[in-house]
Amino acid sequence: MAFSKDLRRLKIRKRIRGSVNGTEQRPRLSVFRSNKEIYAQIIDDVSGKTIGAASSRDKDIASAAGNKIEKANLVGKALAEKAKKAGVETVSFDRGGYLYHGRIKSLADGAREAGLKF
Repeated sequence: MAFSKDLRRLKIRKRIRGSVNGTEQRPRLSVFRSNKEIYAQIIDDVSGKTIGAASSRDKDIASAAGNKIEKANLVGKALAEKAKKAGVETVSFDRGGYLYHGRIKSLADGAREAGLKF
């Protein structure tokens, strides 16, 4: 029986989370993509705390002109700035079961441009 798109993504997400873990030295950059928006968080899984978060719904990003891929790039840059303020330089990238393509790739590239390593 074939999986629906959501069940397929959740199965892939579960597999990724088996190998990608966030620690205090190297937290996890988690991404969620909806049809209209994109959200990203930096999470320390050991203590269960979110270090920083950014989304395309933030006022400065939502008011920026551009398509969804360009806004995803801005989200990556904003998240990297918040991570630097918190003292985080390297992260593990958790693509959340989405293909590394389009908005997910754009967010990762924006974070790398702003100085985050993964």
